[in-house]
Amino acid sequence: MNSGNAASLLILLLPLLLLAALVLSQRRRARAMQEFQASVSVGDEVLMTSGLYGRIVSTDERVVQLEVAPGVVMRFDRRAVGMRAGATDGPTNT
Repeated sequence: MNSGNAASLLILLLPLLLLAALVLSQRRRARAMQEFQASVSVGDEVLMTSGLYGRIVSTDERVVQLEVAPGVVMRFDRRAVGMRAGATDGPTNT
């Protein structure tokens, strides 16, 4: 294999390797977010992806109910939970 073919092969492989790294990184982040959302429980203070803060008062497989003010309870899809309140580095903080 001469140096021209090796350089051409390298030029083709580098973008593919970069794309593969990006896809794997995104999958890892998505899996971590799903694990976090599944781990929230009653009493946790959370920040929703919409920016709303609240305390979880009940959960089931798909829905969390948040108390956002005394006596005001709202229902949200569990996937809308963004992070625990006070956490600044994302969903993995406890």
